[in-house]
Amino acid sequence: MLSVLLAPATVFGLGTGELVVILIIILVLFGGSSLPKLTRSLGKSVKEFKKAVSEEDSGEPAPDDGKKKE
Repeated sequence: MLSVLLAPATVFGLGTGELVVILIIILVLFGGSSLPKLTRSLGKSVKEFKKAVSEEDSGEPAPDDGKKKE
């Protein structure tokens, strides 16, 4: 149990140093002011994807968005 707590953090096989470098590059590319918008839209996308997958698994049809198909 203690070895798990002392192990270096990894996400997708990347270490802490690599994650910091990636975050700095993202900050430079998008700027500090647009990062909240970017993360908010990413979160909404993930939420919609999970919702669609769970509806597909349960066999319920997806809700209609109210637009007419022509």
